[in-house]
Amino acid sequence: MFHLYDFLIYCFITAYTPGANNLLSMSNAIRLGFRRSVRFNLGILAGFAIVMSVCTAFSATLYSYLPKVKIVMQILGAAYMLYLAWKVWKSSSELSTSGDQEASFLSGMVLQFVNPKIYIYAITAMSLYILPVYHSSAALIGFTVILSLLGASGSFVWALFGAVFCKFFSKHAKLVNVIMALLLIYCAISLFL
Repeated sequence: MFHLYDFLIYCFITAYTPGANNLLSMSNAIRLGFRRSVRFNLGILAGFAIVMSVCTAFSATLYSYLPKVKIVMQILGAAYMLYLAWKVWKSSSELSTSGDQEASFLSGMVLQFVNPKIYIYAITAMSLYILPVYHSSAALIGFTVILSLLGASGSFVWALFGAVFCKFFSKHAKLVNVIMALLLIYCAISLFL
């Protein structure tokens, strides 16, 4: 039996808690404005869909090898999150919308391939909620689309949040950067807890 409420709760908690996608989306929206950060968020969605498709297609195999693959994903993901934390911490404390560094589609997409949260999200959702109940290609494709849209929606919400509170954040830019960097460090450390 498919447990819809448990599935949705898991998806929303995973999509809307702080992670690399959400924190960088908010940071870009603060720095560039929501409209100029949309390309980055569309890149997140595209990368998310690709990673989710690969995880769906190979979830049974990946799940059986998860103990071997998990530590590599954790180390690479944590290192990348620490790098992102350093970049956010060192970023300019001036949050103007006329910055030279545009948040690109490609950077949003590439981020998904080294973001362990997505792999864990995909494998867990598939192995615990979907594969025990659904096996048809149509169902798996449908759930892949749903998981991609739900997962990537968090980055759009965090970007909107960043754009709405831009004036507040611009007054406290260094503090905001430090907090976001600390949250990224927490995300990296929590991979091993």
